[in-house]
Amino acid sequence: MGIAAVSAEGAALCYRTICVEGAALVGPHDHPQVTMHTYSLAEYMRPIVAGRWDEAGRLLLASADILVRAGAELLVCPDNTLHQALDLVRGRSPAPWLHIAEEVAASASARGFRRLGILGTQYLMEGPVYPLRLAARGIAHEIPAPEDRERVNRVIFDELAYGRFEDTSRRYFQHVIEGLGARGCDAVVLGCTEIPLLIAEGDSPLPAIDSTRTLARAALREAVRIQMEAL
Repeated sequence: MGIAAVSAEGAALCYRTICVEGAALVGPHDHPQVTMHTYSLAEYMRPIVAGRWDEAGRLLLASADILVRAGAELLVCPDNTLHQALDLVRGRSPAPWLHIAEEVAASASARGFRRLGILGTQYLMEGPVYPLRLAARGIAHEIPAPEDRERVNRVIFDELAYGRFEDTSRRYFQHVIEGLGARGCDAVVLGCTEIPLLIAEGDSPLPAIDSTRTLARAALREAVRIQMEAL
């Protein structure tokens, strides 16, 4: 499989999950082959800030080409925000992608959740990636208030992306999740790939769906299936 990385912390969590949990499906210390490629987060942020999602999508396609040339047959991007760009170019990819919001929506449906709170970057919380996938499964969603969206976004880019996980930010995220619960959410999506490093599922006031590990586990299952079919 190929990982088109964007931010280091989220990509590392995805990679580690695949490698560590592969043993349960494949055997002790075993997992499918993994190749990772990334452009710098700065290269992605320039078109995102300018609203040029097609340019960000072209970066994902360029990563995909590199990964496929290295042998990847299945692609993932462990970055929720960039799926707005992936949606624009997925059909032109040289190999199939698993989609993080589709996997989260499938998990939410299987667990019987009916209204999800969405946490992530401001681009993600205010964007179309999760509403479209959740609505397709009859699941409603809520996002935090504008001032909370701004602060959550700052924590992600100023702390989590740099590997800083502060107790004050953890308590603040828990407060935001409690507010989503008060608005009728029965679960929350940890929809930035670094949030699960700040808030473990057991720390959340609501049942939580860890988007990073959900994607990694889906990729692991699919890669093993492909591998078994090739035998």
